[in-house]
Amino acid sequence: MSWYESPLANARSGPADPPTTATVTEPDAVGAAARTATEPDGYDLGHHGDVEIGPGLIDLAVNVRQAPLPDWLAEPIRESLSHLDAYPDGTAARAAIAARHSRDPDEVLLTAGAAQAFTLLAQGLRGARRPVVVHPQFTEPEAALLAAGHRVGRVLLPEPFTLDPAAVPDDADLVLLGNPTNPTSVAHPADAVASLARPGRVLVVDEAFADTVPGEPHSLAARRDLPGLVVVRSLTKTWALAGLRVGYLLAAPDLVRRLAAVQPLWPVSTPALAAAAACATPAAVAAEELIAHELTARREHLLAALRQLPEVVVAGTPASSFVLLKVADGRGVRSRLRDAGYAVRRADTFPGLGPDWLRVAVRDESTTDAFVSALTAVIS
Repeated sequence: MSWYESPLANARSGPADPPTTATVTEPDAVGAAARTATEPDGYDLGHHGDVEIGPGLIDLAVNVRQAPLPDWLAEPIRESLSHLDAYPDGTAARAAIAARHSRDPDEVLLTAGAAQAFTLLAQGLRGARRPVVVHPQFTEPEAALLAAGHRVGRVLLPEPFTLDPAAVPDDADLVLLGNPTNPTSVAHPADAVASLARPGRVLVVDEAFADTVPGEPHSLAARRDLPGLVVVRSLTKTWALAGLRVGYLLAAPDLVRRLAAVQPLWPVSTPALAAAAACATPAAVAAEELIAHELTARREHLLAALRQLPEVVVAGTPASSFVLLKVADGRGVRSRLRDAGYAVRRADTFPGLGPDWLRVAVRDESTTDAFVSALTAVIS
């Protein structure tokens, strides 16, 4: 069941209360050009986890794996520095990525980080009549749409934040969702996501965290049969390349060309292209799989510890490199955790969530044990 309302109808100084059933929120009557990254319902779409960290703090706010680059990845990046006199050429990287996902190179668009893909989609699809973003999820897609002048509707999923395809309006011609979803860590079944694809609609699936799930069972990256499908991927998370800015999207060739037409010239640097090609090799994919299994074990260790705390609620069934927690007095808990030396991500900037939600990155077992001890102390 869903209903319709204007965001302005419930405007307030802070985020709205989370919904108890799937809610479709229509764009308000205010022109999109007059709207900023901070929406009238209080959600700061421009807030990201990197601003939470600081000197002396253990970083549990950013969902990037903390590990040195393996030699097979570091060496091509280093070697690429001897070719900086030439303009970047993405041919080899596109071919490698295409081969990884059993697609053609003309179905691959390399981007300066996955986040750039959302800007290109917002600019390249300005003719969309009814864009809808499924929340809670990464806020950059909606922020990019608003910046490009779109009037954006929202589907707000209630706890446990699993996708209800029926909640997405039939006439939505541009739909964006994450899988697994940031910040909930919920992985939606591939069939449920695929059911949203249809002629006349562009379906954008943010798979920035797909490689954190062993076997990638929920990924649609290899699906060439779904009309209007765009899959956005990142190399940032598993391979700790946030500073290199490299990602890509997969789509039908005509849509790739349309998005490339609004992309700046040479958007991806030579070192980033070297990294993209290296990360798409069979050896890299096998290493990725091992890391995903290690991550799963570490996440289960964190969840087992959190389940010993009756004051803590874990959202949904976490599947990725982070978990979403609900605690009483979330703002106070986050502040006291900072005093104890831990940075966690506030989650009240995500539409559909409130101030008692916090996102916590999965780390090694010793870091987890120390964090849970600190959390126990600040909530007791």
